[in-house]
Amino acid sequence: MPNYRRFIIKPSLPEKLKPLSDISYNLWWTWHPDAVNLLRRIDPDLWEKLYHTPTKVLGSISQERLRDLEYDDGFITHMEHVAGELKEYMNESTWFEEFSVESWKKENHIAYFSFEFGLDECLQIYSGGLGVLAGDHLKSASDLGIPIVAVGLAYSHGYFMQYLNRDGWQMEQLPENDFYLLPQKRAKAADGSIIKIEVPFPGRKVTAQLWRAQVGRVPLYLLDTNIADNSPEDRAITSQLYGGDIEMRIKQEILLGIGGVRALEKLGINVSVHHMNEGHAAFASIERMLQCMRKFGFTYPEAREAIVSSTVFTTHTPVPAGNDRFERWMLEKYMTPVLEGSEIHSAEVLAMGRENPANDKELFCMTVLALRLSAASNGVSKLHSVVSRKMWRNIWPDVPLSSVPIKSVTNGIHIRSWISEEMRNLFDRYLGESWISKPGEDATWKRIVKIPDSELWRTHERRRERLVGFVRKRLVEQLRRKGGSESEIIEAQGALDPEALTIGFARRFATYKRGSLIFHDEERLAKILNNKERPVQIIFAGASHPRDMDGKDIIKQIIHVAAKEQFRRKIVFVEGYDIDVARHLVQGCDIWLNNPRRPMEASGTSGMKASANGALNLSILDGWWDEGYTPDVGWAIGAGEEYEDQATQDSVESRALYDILERDAIPLYYEKGSDGLPRGWVSKMKSSLTKLNAQFNTNRMLREYTEKFYLPLGLRWQNYVEGDPAIIKGFAKWKQGLEAEWKNIKLVEVSDGVVDVFKVGEMKQVSAMVSLGKIKPTDVVVECYYGPMDHVGDIKDGETAILEFEGIAKDGLCKFSGNIPCDNAGLFGFAVRILPNHENLLHKWLPGLITWG
Repeated sequence: MPNYRRFIIKPSLPEKLKPLSDISYNLWWTWHPDAVNLLRRIDPDLWEKLYHTPTKVLGSISQERLRDLEYDDGFITHMEHVAGELKEYMNESTWFEEFSVESWKKENHIAYFSFEFGLDECLQIYSGGLGVLAGDHLKSASDLGIPIVAVGLAYSHGYFMQYLNRDGWQMEQLPENDFYLLPQKRAKAADGSIIKIEVPFPGRKVTAQLWRAQVGRVPLYLLDTNIADNSPEDRAITSQLYGGDIEMRIKQEILLGIGGVRALEKLGINVSVHHMNEGHAAFASIERMLQCMRKFGFTYPEAREAIVSSTVFTTHTPVPAGNDRFERWMLEKYMTPVLEGSEIHSAEVLAMGRENPANDKELFCMTVLALRLSAASNGVSKLHSVVSRKMWRNIWPDVPLSSVPIKSVTNGIHIRSWISEEMRNLFDRYLGESWISKPGEDATWKRIVKIPDSELWRTHERRRERLVGFVRKRLVEQLRRKGGSESEIIEAQGALDPEALTIGFARRFATYKRGSLIFHDEERLAKILNNKERPVQIIFAGASHPRDMDGKDIIKQIIHVAAKEQFRRKIVFVEGYDIDVARHLVQGCDIWLNNPRRPMEASGTSGMKASANGALNLSILDGWWDEGYTPDVGWAIGAGEEYEDQATQDSVESRALYDILERDAIPLYYEKGSDGLPRGWVSKMKSSLTKLNAQFNTNRMLREYTEKFYLPLGLRWQNYVEGDPAIIKGFAKWKQGLEAEWKNIKLVEVSDGVVDVFKVGEMKQVSAMVSLGKIKPTDVVVECYYGPMDHVGDIKDGETAILEFEGIAKDGLCKFSGNIPCDNAGLFGFAVRILPNHENLLHKWLPGLITWG
């Protein structure tokens, strides 16, 4: 092979059209339809051919077409309007500026790490819900002015694109990301040089260059090892999202975590809070500790307290098998070079990544490492946080399940990215500007009632018609690619009915999501779909993980069922599920179906996207729907039951699904007045839009993250690390002393009197005699944990009463006393416990530091 020299050719735009470049390179355009319409207008055919990628369009368009645009007054006016909107957006005052007032230093940022980002179909660095959530997170952070800087990896092949063979078996092909033609640029230093960082790997250093994608006000930096500085083996580290074996996974996670922190340091970005979106980036906390030791002269214990107090971790996976784990030899192989020359040893990192730090046989887990090194951890729905507390309670073995410190911040969606242009216009007319500036407030969405029923319904009907047109086009393309016959193509052109009740099911085909549940009774389903008076149709889309054969079998089953005579033209499967397909489906379906096995759906955001467009959800009470469901906004399958036997569950819940369709949903849809409007259905649509849009959006989600985590942890970093490091040093020293002496604490005696029957309104007195050894009484808090007892003798919904220190007895024991309020009747229980107490403790649940009486 010759040694090729490389050079870059950039689009040559006339001076008059230069604003097109600024618009194209800021992904702000992805949630502004007027900007999308402008970019499509450049060359509509190229826009479709080049996968809605404006930078590719500008690089491929003919100079003749550019000259036409240059002298097209209408286009120039349109362009100047959009450019003005972008400029105004970038410079206007924001919610964060008002909320944080002057307490937040302007140079400080929140670093948001994620393995994938789903911003638009043109940037293939996402696989599904995790990435799409991350993309929506950045968009709302931009809208709110939250100073986030995001970090990810630049996958040269991204995630696979799905296609099906003639038998319905999923096949995969890898799309290639040509980053020089995508809406991002290489990060450069002030002198114009390309910014690169080095990450220590076994026996070598791996170099990564940085790409910068601008998401409104938020920069996204992507690390890329596919450069000449590296060996072919190391160039492949950023080859594919979720590709390769377990060793490739740890390489990518070292690059993201260690490399990401080094990249931000090299860029000169001051970070006060780190937010890890799933455990893939947990190694960032290790590098931050090393950074603190270098920068502030901290010891390892001091550095650990500093980074823990400024880290947020969001877990998404509701099953243990979904969390990355590594054997000891692999962790040591890749962590030893990172730790070389520091006072941290790989054995200490190993211990932090185990539920039981002393168990040498336990695998190292990235989620455990992230939980141990975060001041704030959260699940992505209320139910998921309950599941997560059960999954990870062994990290805090003596803590009551309900007190395990994993909170919840329920996911949302970036509404402006997912609603149709027609729905947006409707909101503009009847809700005013507030649906854009204040999408997380109830008052905004209560104005939905002002929309005339006829206008809302006609808008929705147009979207369903467009969906049917889109699906027909995709089906024809699928058949032609497979060599389908002319008769098959003609049939595909008439698939679906633009006026029939349309059910959408689109998501990753993991077995727990039960994509084929609706086929449990094919005879009954056929009667539902083929009712001439009330026809129903179903559109499926989604892909399975390449190594998930069971998931692929479900897709194959759907294809085979759809091919049966009684289901032809009534059930279709759209290949190549991506953001573009998802957008069309959520904008045009009448019912959004979701039937996972509870409680395995951590959150699920596709239903939120559908409801934002006026679709009604029909779902298991799992994830977000467990919070969002009320009878006036959609339908629930079951009442939140959890089953031991899966066959029984499938039988019961499939019957419930059919019952809801036959008795409730279908009659409501087709029950129309003399004016042709299904008033009952529209009323339900309005309730759904009013109640769900206000709660399940990323504007609310980001404000919650900011108020609960970003601002308090960021101010802690400013005040205690950057402002007065002596505070962190003193706290670390106190904690080390407490950990060394805690084993000497003993609860010698608990007294609660001789009376064991009380009347409501009375107080039960409790006192405890405690031996603290060398620990001061002010360094602990003695609590009485009490509450009603269940049938197995556990306290449920426990509460806490503080026992106050009363003094030291002659034998050196410390006496603590207090009262339990008897507010309700029934059988109650209590226990006394001792916990650490310090003004700088972020929460009282420190693993290993709790003593029960």
